[in-house]
Amino acid sequence: MEFILEASDETLSTHSGLGLIGLLLSKTNVYERLSHIHLPIIKTLPFISNGDIIHSYLGLLCQSKNDFDHINPFRDDPFFYRALDIKKVPSSSTLRQRMNQIATKRENWKPILLEESVDLIKQFDSPITPTILSDGHTAYAPLDLDVSPFDNSNTKKEGVSRTYKGCDGYAPNFCYLGQEGYVVNVELREGSTHVQKETDLFLQESIRYAKRLTELPLLVRADAGNDSTSNLNVCVNEQVDLIIKRNPRREKAETWLAIAEQRGQEVPSREGKRVFYGSVEVTPKNMNQPLRQVYKIVERTIDKHGQVLLIPDLSFESYWTTLAVEPEEVINLYHEHGTCEQYHSELKTDLDLERFPSGKFATNDLILHLGCFTYNLLRLIGQESLKKNDAPVKKKVFRRRVKTVIQNLITLASKMVRHARKHYLKFGNNSPWFLTFKRVYTAFLC
Repeated sequence: MEFILEASDETLSTHSGLGLIGLLLSKTNVYERLSHIHLPIIKTLPFISNGDIIHSYLGLLCQSKNDFDHINPFRDDPFFYRALDIKKVPSSSTLRQRMNQIATKRENWKPILLEESVDLIKQFDSPITPTILSDGHTAYAPLDLDVSPFDNSNTKKEGVSRTYKGCDGYAPNFCYLGQEGYVVNVELREGSTHVQKETDLFLQESIRYAKRLTELPLLVRADAGNDSTSNLNVCVNEQVDLIIKRNPRREKAETWLAIAEQRGQEVPSREGKRVFYGSVEVTPKNMNQPLRQVYKIVERTIDKHGQVLLIPDLSFESYWTTLAVEPEEVINLYHEHGTCEQYHSELKTDLDLERFPSGKFATNDLILHLGCFTYNLLRLIGQESLKKNDAPVKKKVFRRRVKTVIQNLITLASKMVRHARKHYLKFGNNSPWFLTFKRVYTAFLC
């Protein structure tokens, strides 16, 4: 089939979903608050506000573009600046320079982005889905703390160093709330930074933002890298419950097996395998009150292939917790903490944030916060789209992945028409996501 190619005078857009992003941004004070940050003398003519800079970059991030040069195709796009309420779209060099300048004012922009993100989620009918305990009525909003290395190998960016994953890059700290995985706090750190360094302060700040968003009781979950008395003290002082995996350090499995045989409960298992669950109360060092240690011990005398072992194979795991539920339920609740890896994946791959575009650490820190802000915007759109079954994708899901939101709702084609001093977006008759798009837009418009 041979097509005849012609240019058109019509205003066509392949990213109609930026209308949703602009609508959400209009519900925040990000533009005004960032525009009031005082910067050194700006020589850009005509003048471009900080709000225009940030809105422009958010428009790129929503399309999985993080390089500053990606702004150039949108400078003459009338839909781009109208959808995001931008007065002047910057050039790539202006965008880069201004982002570097804004990044130096971390004490100003960081609370603005985190506060506005939390307040926006709270503003809409997007409840934080809790974890329900086995009793059927006790509910906790999970607050998951986790570090995820960002691979920036073969670069000379400021702050890039060896991470615990064996690659050169950064080791940012994240805190996710609810089963939706909203980001309530984030911190960019050098790759070689120890997992626990200043994490107690980060956790305290995260709890404050989480309480600002939900009234549900919080359940802090973290892995063995955060097994520190300082974290336990933060949770106790903030009156939140916790499940933190313990670092076994020099503890021996034989010792735990002896404790389990005396105090634990053996559960049925296959031949040649014994499984024990139990708990003990221990007062951690530098704490004034005892905490519960939940443990699981497995002894194998026959492996899964039926081979009899000369020496029994022992494995154990233990957790700090303040929950008064069965040990097996505590461990199952901790295993749900593994969902964080999905959230990391969406940030690093779906939003293409893993390799930062700047060589400056402060600028990349700002970009990471903007990326998490974008992630929350897209998550809001995805959760709203699930409230009715009008999408062409009929597979029932609890949480729509960020990549799916970008592919089906952000990069949606339309034609912008101006008539009677009003602007219209016209979609094709066969646009499968139009009904969902219209419903979500109407919901955010209220």
